Amino acid sequence: MTRVLAKGQAMRKINLELVVGFFVLAAVLCFVYMTVRVGEFQTLVGREYELVASFANVGGLRPGASVFIAGVPVGRVERIALDDYRAKVVMSIGEGTAIQEDAIASVRTRGLLGEPFLEISPGASETILKPGELIRETEPAIDIQALIAKYVFSDKSEGGLE
Repeated sequence: MTRVLAKGQAMRKINLELVVGFFVLAAVLCFVYMTVRVGEFQTLVGREYELVASFANVGGLRPGASVFIAGVPVGRVERIALDDYRAKVVMSIGEGTAIQEDAIASVRTRGLLGEPFLEISPGASETILKPGELIRETEPAIDIQALIAKYVFSDKSEGGLE
């Protein structure tokens, strides 16, 4: 048995479908906007340049981690690879940020057990690194667990617990 919708019912159904469609579209657009904002995603080409740093230990640093100078975000870690038994970190830096050749790149964490990030301490040199160049001075991540274990299990004369 086929039920034929009256003209008014058909219009209401079409209007309801349009309203639901608009809400779904709005939700998808909000999701895309938040993804772009939270991820600090740069859609324009040429707004960043890459620098490289080599670390003995990156201590949990991952691609996408933030790069800071004086607490201000200036870029992000793009990729990390093993190169001659060292961690080669490629980072993207905002085009307007100049990094001196004697700058120091350090792996830090937010809080005691927080998320790792890169901190760049500016140098005094007037020579600025060009895209693709290496930050020569690096400081590896501090292994908090090893420090705690050393303190707890060392003998009393070295400052350990009884």
